[in-house]
Amino acid sequence: MIPSNFHTHTTRCHHANGTEREYIESAIEIGMTDLGFSDHCPIPFKTDYVSSIRMTIDQLDDYVSTLRKLSKEYAKDINIYVGLEMEYIPEYFNEQIALFDSFGIDYLIMGEHFIENEENGAYSGTPFVDKKFLSRYVDTIIEGMKTKRFSYLAHPDLINFIGEKDYYEKEMTRLCLEMKALNIPLEVNALGYYTNRHYPNNLFWDIAAKNGCDAIVGIDAHDPICLKSQEMYDAAVNIISSRNMNQVFLDLR
Repeated sequence: MIPSNFHTHTTRCHHANGTEREYIESAIEIGMTDLGFSDHCPIPFKTDYVSSIRMTIDQLDDYVSTLRKLSKEYAKDINIYVGLEMEYIPEYFNEQIALFDSFGIDYLIMGEHFIENEENGAYSGTPFVDKKFLSRYVDTIIEGMKTKRFSYLAHPDLINFIGEKDYYEKEMTRLCLEMKALNIPLEVNALGYYTNRHYPNNLFWDIAAKNGCDAIVGIDAHDPICLKSQEMYDAAVNIISSRNMNQVFLDLR
C-alpha cells in the first residue's frame, strides 16, 4: 500500500499530465490517506524572462483555490494539502515566502534544479565535472534548509557530478551530515525509476545511510497513473530498507 505522497505536479508546470481531480481519484482508488500537491513554484523574475517549467505568479491563486475546493469535496475520502516545490534562491527567497504565506501554503519541499537560478544558471541534472558547481549546490541546499521553511529535500541526488568520486563522496557526506543535524529527510525519488533517469544514485544513498539520514519516498507524480504504480513505490522503498535506513512519513494533520 502507498500511504501518502507529497510530491505531485499539475499541468501548470507545462510538463505534467492530468487534472487535480484525476490525481485525487487515483490516490483514493489505492487507499492513499494523504496527498500533497507540490507544483513548481513561481519565481518573481526581475526581467521579462518567462519560465517554461513552472507556473506564473498569476496562476498561484487558481492553483490554491482549485485544490482547496477539491479538498473540501473529497474531505471524507482523503486529506489534500497544498504545497510547492521550491528552489532556494537567496535573491528571491523573502519575497517568495511572503507571497506563499499570504496564500496559506501548507508546506514547501526543496528541489534544487539549478545551480544559481533558472534564468542564467546551469541545470543540476546536466553531467558536469566542475567541483565548484558541486560545492555550490551543497552550500545552497544547506543555507536554504537552515531557514527551516522546508519539510524535506527532494531528489538530493539530482546533481549529476561525474568527476572525481572522492570529491563527490566528500561533498555528499557534508550535505548528509548537515541534513541529519537539521532533522531534514532526504527523498528517494520514485520518478527516476519510471523515466530511467540518473537517480536514484546508489552511491549517494550509501553515503546517506552511512551518516544516519532519514529517508522519505516521493513519487514525483507527473501523471495520475504514477500514483497507482506499486512497482515505482516499492523500488524506492527498497533503496531505504536494503540500507536499513529509517523511512519517515510527512504528517501535516
